[in-house]
Amino acid sequence: MAEIPNVQRAWTVVRRGKPENALVLKEDWPVPKKLEKGEVLVRIQAGALNPVGWKIMRLMPNLFMKRPHVAEHDFSGVVIDANGTSFSNGDNVFGWIPVDLQQKTCQGALAEYARVPADHIVLRPANVTPIQASGITLTALTSYQALYKLAKLEPDQTVFINGGSSTVGAFAIQLAKARGAKVVATASGKNEEFVRKMGADEFIDYTKQPLVQYLTQNPPSTKYQVIYDAVGLIDPSLFTHSAKYLAPNGIFISTGPTPKNFGLSELGKLFRTFGAVMIPSWLGNVNRRWSMVSVCNNAQDMEQLRGLVANGSLKPIVDSVYEFDDVVKAYDHIMTGRATGKVVVKVDPTIN
Repeated sequence: MAEIPNVQRAWTVVRRGKPENALVLKEDWPVPKKLEKGEVLVRIQAGALNPVGWKIMRLMPNLFMKRPHVAEHDFSGVVIDANGTSFSNGDNVFGWIPVDLQQKTCQGALAEYARVPADHIVLRPANVTPIQASGITLTALTSYQALYKLAKLEPDQTVFINGGSSTVGAFAIQLAKARGAKVVATASGKNEEFVRKMGADEFIDYTKQPLVQYLTQNPPSTKYQVIYDAVGLIDPSLFTHSAKYLAPNGIFISTGPTPKNFGLSELGKLFRTFGAVMIPSWLGNVNRRWSMVSVCNNAQDMEQLRGLVANGSLKPIVDSVYEFDDVVKAYDHIMTGRATGKVVVKVDPTIN
């Protein structure tokens, strides 16, 4: 195996702002060769962008974030120092570096090397490429924990997924179908084919009519057991009217109400949402359960995801692939909100 270099190329977040202003490509970022017990060194092949990456860049000042640090969270790669863990040098893997770990170690996915805890990676199944595998963990794990652990989704139940063309939503559709559930999903009309290809049984075009109005006028014959808001709506209406379409023992799960900015209008909606969630039903609030999924690392969950990928139940979706030097262009694309699938950056130029 080739000698591990002392420095590497890495895209680092140095300040608050849009990616074009917040990111700096370092040519001499240290390779983290000194490993703690339980960590491995991975040569990264590909990294995937996530909305949380650019949102934190734009919203959070340096006062609250440890910077500089390497950007992004999801990656695929090859173990080059197994460091006495259950992995071996040369293992093909995929995994992630969560925000809290990133803040602790300054590691990220948009670098040539990263040191990560061994329980944050799993072996890459042979039926997916490094590019496909790079974008699995954060979004698939979010939907896995939302549907399988919070909602405890069972076969033959019906789940309503808002934002079926988002990566979180697309993985949610596949996970729900793998569990044997019926799926109703929303997206814009131009993404209907994509959402149905993911496995949705029924489709609703949210651009034709406000969702609350549509669901109130056309309630399902059997109320939904789960409503999963995969886009983080900041308007609470879908929840506050949910008694008309969510089963009494059902659950409304959000990926987290996300304001576009810290303006008064957005903050007002956010306070309305928190109010709608916290006010008890005996004070007039909707008598339904609301929960927010906060994705966390879990080695068993990741192994379950790996198994679903290996048996073909969970198919990674790639929207586009960018070269390492074109990271800013990749962010420009994901920030349009029009990507259907993961936006991936090739860190190793030799992979396909």
